[in-house]
Amino acid sequence: MQDGAAGQDEGTGPIDLTYAEHFHPARPRALRHRPRVRSPFERRPAGRDGEPTGTNPAYVAWLRGQSMLADADTIARQFSGRGTMWQNPFADPDPRGAVDTASVWFTAYPLSLITRPGQPFLAAMAEEDLWRTFAAIGVEAVHTGPVKRAGGISGWDHTPSVDGHFDRISTVIDPAFGSEADFRAMCGMATFHGGTVIDDVVPGHTGKGADFRLAEMGYADYPGIFHMVEIDPEDWSELPVVPPGRDSVNLDAATEERLEKAGYIIGALQRVIFHAPGVKETNWSATKAVVGVDGVARRWVYLHYFKEGQPSINWLDPSFAGMRLTIGDALHSLADLGSGALRLDANGFLGVEKSALGGPAWSEGHPLSGAANHLIASMVRKVGGFTFQELNLTMDDIREVGRAGADLSYDFVNRPGYHHALATGDAEFLRLGLRTAAEIGIDPASLVHALQNHDEMTYELVHWAAGHREETFTFRGEEVTGARLAEIVRGELLETLAGPDVSYNLVFTTNGIASTLTTVIAASIGITDLDDIGPAEIEEIRAVHLMLAMFNAMQPGVFALSGWDLTGMLTLPVEEVAALVAEGDTRWIHRGAHDLMGVDPTATRSAEGMPRGRSLYGTLPDQLTDERSFARQLQAILAVRKHYGIATARQVDIPDVSHAGVLVLVHELEGERHALTVLNFGAEPVMGTIRSEVLSPGSAVLDMFTQSPVGIVDDLHAFAVDLAPRRGVAFLVEPS
Repeated sequence: MQDGAAGQDEGTGPIDLTYAEHFHPARPRALRHRPRVRSPFERRPAGRDGEPTGTNPAYVAWLRGQSMLADADTIARQFSGRGTMWQNPFADPDPRGAVDTASVWFTAYPLSLITRPGQPFLAAMAEEDLWRTFAAIGVEAVHTGPVKRAGGISGWDHTPSVDGHFDRISTVIDPAFGSEADFRAMCGMATFHGGTVIDDVVPGHTGKGADFRLAEMGYADYPGIFHMVEIDPEDWSELPVVPPGRDSVNLDAATEERLEKAGYIIGALQRVIFHAPGVKETNWSATKAVVGVDGVARRWVYLHYFKEGQPSINWLDPSFAGMRLTIGDALHSLADLGSGALRLDANGFLGVEKSALGGPAWSEGHPLSGAANHLIASMVRKVGGFTFQELNLTMDDIREVGRAGADLSYDFVNRPGYHHALATGDAEFLRLGLRTAAEIGIDPASLVHALQNHDEMTYELVHWAAGHREETFTFRGEEVTGARLAEIVRGELLETLAGPDVSYNLVFTTNGIASTLTTVIAASIGITDLDDIGPAEIEEIRAVHLMLAMFNAMQPGVFALSGWDLTGMLTLPVEEVAALVAEGDTRWIHRGAHDLMGVDPTATRSAEGMPRGRSLYGTLPDQLTDERSFARQLQAILAVRKHYGIATARQVDIPDVSHAGVLVLVHELEGERHALTVLNFGAEPVMGTIRSEVLSPGSAVLDMFTQSPVGIVDDLHAFAVDLAPRRGVAFLVEPS
């Protein structure tokens, strides 16, 4: 398919449904190729200032040809009136059904995968050797990360992404990552090997693409896509001047307040994500004057929860244009490309409302977010897929999402908890998080338990710092507020993982610490210089990495890991990504390029230009020949997980322990059996007793990996165990 896609009538023809039709027979045949749009290098009439304006019909037509909303309207017509739309239940989330479909995920990052020379990312992800290797290890799904065109449009030119392709502007695959044929080939290869492909939809925002440019021009119902307000020319003096070469400028707090009082915007929100003085001081920006299709110049103020290039979608405009755009994008991924599931990005910020009490606008936990999530997730289930959401919410909000929204939620409940346990050697905060989640009603089987992904090691701790900041909790023998608890945990994470002696991890705004999981481990075991890592240090890092994999994999739900985990990547020296971190986005240091399959040993960068990082574990083919490698030992963990049905087990106890660094998770299996995961996050060996009331006296205790006897549960519902420092074990308890 050519870049650009809907909104014109000529040149349509039947789409190639080879994979979608074969593997998803309920999908309609009526989807069509969307026509080629005019190249930006053809006719380029310009406005008086040298830039094209809304009075240029050719420019407006070119933008509409690339519009996601126009695409969505075309796509939707192919589903209306079809019996296939009523064959699947859709109202209620089905987390265990989603887990049954695929419980071990590889989370890819297209910008960082080293491929064969000249080979695009999606073609590499479609290779049979890769899927054969994934199947051998136990990986059942690939989450591709965003691969559709992202960034923006300035005049006739496309501009780069400002947020790792999460600022989507098109339903078309970005040519840098491959083609739609490559995507379908990947889906076909996944299905052949018993796997599935997970794509992305971004219901919270777009980039500044054709839809935003048409909205600025006041074209049709396009302004209804976004949270944007037209400012009367008489009030332009209240707006900041847009610097030369820019198309918008962030509002300061004083201007935000003035515009709120003038009745234009709802004002300050509950928090400013990615806050940076002089860069992003509020969640609102003002555009420069834009000449519309009617010849009228307009200035707009628009909302962006994230970066200035990510205007927020309005889910309650009377046109429902934002909803139509998002649903169309989702249907394209599922029924056209052949994905089996979607990640909902930035999905917790879909409703905003002016405060009735004079405080910040209501923007988190808003019921419209829940309603919008329910609509998206229901549509996905209606066509046979499932969804997961990856946004750092309070546990209360995660529970609500699970009641009427996405099928699965990313485990922000315990991700900072297990990092803190490792960094301090004390698992109390982790245990508190696990127990609190259980009390609130979060089923671990509804969570995606992950190692590293493309984001920072988060320490926002929003459940404690925001949702329950005044509530008191018992921690280390004292009663502390949620706000104070978050402050303590954040301080200890900073001190260990990004303190004065650890220059290889960097703080990322107020969100967390830019690091790979490997460098989190390195800092936790006292390594101050990555150049000091030799064979002995690699062996210890690998062993600790496997313990953290056990924590995540030996729980009900999905286990996810990345290429940075599989190859043991270190962070990049900051000078190698200086241009990318110039505005404070330090996360680029942990996104180093890696060669998963050893296809180009001489490459110094990925095809997208990310510098190659240092790998401690090597390629997957090399690892699979070594019994002691990370991949082979992970293979054993995942085999045990699958054999005993851990992914769909039920968590029944998180018992007290006598050693601060020890964590015990008890899961109920079929046949009245129990699985116990026992982890020692401390730096000292432990000889202790595991006690849980759910264990029946007289039951046999076996090592789940070797089947060798360990002991018998005594009359106190306990048995003895020896634990090495920073290691884990798993036991099967069978009634006699």
